[in-house]
Amino acid sequence: MTSTADSPVVAFDGVGKRFGRPAGDGGWVLRGVDLALPTEKTTAIVGPSGCGKTTLMQLVNAVYRPDEGGVRVLGGPVPTAGVELFRRRIGYSVQGAGLFPHLTIAQNTDLPARIARWDAAATASRREELFALAGLPDGLEDRFPHQLSGGQQQRVGLCRALMLRPPLLLLDEPFSAIDPVTRADIYQQFERLREHERTSILLITHDMREALRLADYLVVMGDGGVVQADAADAVAAAPASDFVRTMLAVAA
Repeated sequence: MTSTADSPVVAFDGVGKRFGRPAGDGGWVLRGVDLALPTEKTTAIVGPSGCGKTTLMQLVNAVYRPDEGGVRVLGGPVPTAGVELFRRRIGYSVQGAGLFPHLTIAQNTDLPARIARWDAAATASRREELFALAGLPDGLEDRFPHQLSGGQQQRVGLCRALMLRPPLLLLDEPFSAIDPVTRADIYQQFERLREHERTSILLITHDMREALRLADYLVVMGDGGVVQADAADAVAAAPASDFVRTMLAVAA
């Protein structure tokens, strides 16, 4: 299962997903989603709460299965067996970093490598490389998450997500709980990590300003579907609807 720069890293073909109702016309969170997301680029999926952004991401990560259509990830269909191995090729970071409070920073960061049975030297070397790229100071390894600032915790979460050098990184509102001053700094660190790591990134956000700052490709979602999808600068230059135009105006 591979994905090249000329093929989409994720493709949705007529995808629909519903919750809480039997077969019929109701309960659809997503329907008729057709998307091809570029490889080795950052794609931002932006839209208001409840529009289906996180559901779309969880279809990529095999947390949910579509009720209609199909999803292809990294060049092949999302598997129904061997999901654990499939997910090892996908990094994941969420709002609030998702660190385990009872584990040290080193233990949190190293967890994917331990599960993948990396040797200790390779794991430590990779952790040191990522911490340097993320601008994390020396001496954090033996601390616990509550002893770090919110911005430091989020950077540790990104390092953990990148530990196994995944070809695809999923970020679900990773910066929304951070104050604006810290967020500006972490954007810079994120961009350094992105430049160093050859990975495709799928970023979920409700913040159009953040999306325009960080993304190459932009997917704007409304109620139950995709409103516009194109290169970020193309969306900014030619919004396809009043809804997109309003979102862009708020970000200006």
